[in-house]
Amino acid sequence: MRLDQFSGIVAFVKVAEAKSFTRAAAELGVAPASLSEAVKGLEERLGVRLLNRTTRSVGLTEAGAHYLDHVRPAAEEIWAAGAALRETRDRPAGTLRLSLPWIAAPLLIEPLMGPFMDAYPEVRLSVIFDDNFVDIAAQGFDAGLRIGELLEKDMIGARLGGPLQTVVLGSPDYLARNGTPTRLADLAAHRCIAFAFTRTRAISPWEFVVDGRHVEFTPDARLIVNTLPLCITAAAQGLGLAFAVEGLAAPLLASGALVKVLEPFCPSYEPLHLYYPSRRLVPPKLRAFIDFVRANAHNLRI
Repeated sequence: MRLDQFSGIVAFVKVAEAKSFTRAAAELGVAPASLSEAVKGLEERLGVRLLNRTTRSVGLTEAGAHYLDHVRPAAEEIWAAGAALRETRDRPAGTLRLSLPWIAAPLLIEPLMGPFMDAYPEVRLSVIFDDNFVDIAAQGFDAGLRIGELLEKDMIGARLGGPLQTVVLGSPDYLARNGTPTRLADLAAHRCIAFAFTRTRAISPWEFVVDGRHVEFTPDARLIVNTLPLCITAAAQGLGLAFAVEGLAAPLLASGALVKVLEPFCPSYEPLHLYYPSRRLVPPKLRAFIDFVRANAHNLRI
């Protein structure tokens, strides 16, 4: 393999992605004619046509599509390595884009966003909340957050905090009026506040453990909301029982506005994990965020 073939590979990948020599050349900061010559040279060395060119469009041949599938990961590794090396010359900087479930707002972002941004003034924080699984690479995020370690095969996870204890919550006033459930069967006679997923509108079942067996209860609720903090607020207002993560309700539990019921049956979830593409070097801005969360975990309700 000739050494100049590598420049042809980078040129080919950029043109294939941009579907235009002009746009690819602008992104690379070179002349379109130079890019065209690099791709042409690559095709000649390989002995196959990779791109179909017309005056109006550029498209992949069958051989080009097959070649792109094989060389794109290597090209992305090279670009990521160069970007990471450039970033290491300075403090963590740039925009850190995070896709997080709503549970992370009170548990993670609200207590840490101010101190983190004070500690790293060159980092711009962009946080989008979404309870559905997000393809972070396709949507341009640096990292995402989920409960547990069940990640896509090309992702790695960084554990944040400890196990998440689940609880069933009710206000003292509600329990005084309706009684305190002591068995799971008692839930059928209670008003329950349900959490529903935003996109599917499906109600999330309440998960319990009875004699080592996992049991689910799907509440027939009058009140259905799509954020757990609102479930907890509604329970504190005496509107019914709510199923949530204990850390979210810690202030209301401490004040006595809420109490826990059915504790022997409530399991713990796996810890929160920040996940990101394993084939890319971890940018300093993301490494700084991971280290900052871990260093301040003792101040968080996770």
